[in-house]
Amino acid sequence: MILNVINAEYKEGYKVFLTFDNGESVLVDLERIIFEDKRMIFRPLRDVRYFKSFKVRLNTITWDNEADFAPEFLLELGKQQQSMMMDEPISHGG
Repeated sequence: MILNVINAEYKEGYKVFLTFDNGESVLVDLERIIFEDKRMIFRPLRDVRYFKSFKVRLNTITWDNEADFAPEFLLELGKQQQSMMMDEPISHGG
């Protein structure tokens, strides 16, 4: 079965909340990917104003310069980031 992004909502920074047609939803932070990937197509996405201009097209989020990420990659990355957050110790201050 092909995975499709059916909704994408910008949150903050380089974070997007994605809903997939398999019923799963994740918050994915693309900042590290965008800044570490040396391919020219991702350079414009470093400007957060441009980053926010994504659209759901075909089966994923895309930008006017044709940059995109595979929906399977987005779902897996979001799950990894979520599990990493759950593994971090909770700081109680002081």
